[in-house]
Amino acid sequence: MKQNKHCGPSEGCAFRTTIGGQALIEGILMRGPEKQAIVVRNQEGGLEVKEQQLKLIKDRHPILGVPFIRGVVNFGASLVEGVKALMWSAEFYPEEEGQEETPSRFEAWLEKRFGSEALMKWVLGFSVAVGLVFAIALFIILPTLATSALLYFFPDAPMWLRNLLEGVVKLIVFFLYLYFCSRLKDIHRTFQYHGAEHKTIFCYERGLELTVENTRAMPRHHPRCGTSFLFVVIVVAVLASCVVFALPGIRDVAANPLVRILLHLVLLPIVVGVTYEINRFIGRHDNPFTRFLSAPGLWMQNFTTFEPDDSMLEVAIHALELVIPEKKGADAW
Repeated sequence: MKQNKHCGPSEGCAFRTTIGGQALIEGILMRGPEKQAIVVRNQEGGLEVKEQQLKLIKDRHPILGVPFIRGVVNFGASLVEGVKALMWSAEFYPEEEGQEETPSRFEAWLEKRFGSEALMKWVLGFSVAVGLVFAIALFIILPTLATSALLYFFPDAPMWLRNLLEGVVKLIVFFLYLYFCSRLKDIHRTFQYHGAEHKTIFCYERGLELTVENTRAMPRHHPRCGTSFLFVVIVVAVLASCVVFALPGIRDVAANPLVRILLHLVLLPIVVGVTYEINRFIGRHDNPFTRFLSAPGLWMQNFTTFEPDDSMLEVAIHALELVIPEKKGADAW
């Protein structure tokens, strides 16, 4: 197997894997090239496991696997699968005594009318929709309105200044969001599982035996992390808006907050597609340029990853072992 000089921040590795994961409530989702596995520690201390073979949509529709399009498709699929895994892991999360949740009248009616499967689909769809609306409101609508309110007092400010200021506001909102999330007790514990996921993947990439002792010594910051992806999405979105909003015919109307919000939404699939290709490029190469590009995302992981305990590492190891392909190197970048 080809030897790479680095696979992380100054860490030598045997190869880079395409296997990735997501931290859940008391568990981890790992996704390999062929399988997906969810491992959750239940209230009794045992492990709950859910495995499934992956059926990629690009195998049925090859056009969805071409560059720039595949990023949007993969992002949407990852969002849906992530919410499904999060809901499944929540079933094993310890409930507070005396706070047993009872279904609402609408939930009871929906389950009686269409069955539990329809209820789960409705809940899943609602959860994904709420997540998207929240992200749009926090990272698009809020920065746009905040910038418009500030520049109301400076109506002659040039468009480039407006775009720059809006980008700064987006980054500040993103930073504050991560910071305050990391201060919440339950989220902090989930971020510990996030650290366990990174450490386990690093251990695997270095070709070491997957043991708690080996994974404990690994770094918790990984260059191919979702936090880095989101950070690059914001940066690419700022650069794209600077170019598009300066075009003739758009520049005159881009000062209107509602128009800006609509343009941001139109650009969003393009931004996600471009960002996905940038992250693939960073994942495949290791040089001063790619390390420079990944540095801000690695720094952001100070707020989304924390040192896990041994029980968390055990969960991450088990999840990773379940998705390693039988053919050696089939998961290499």
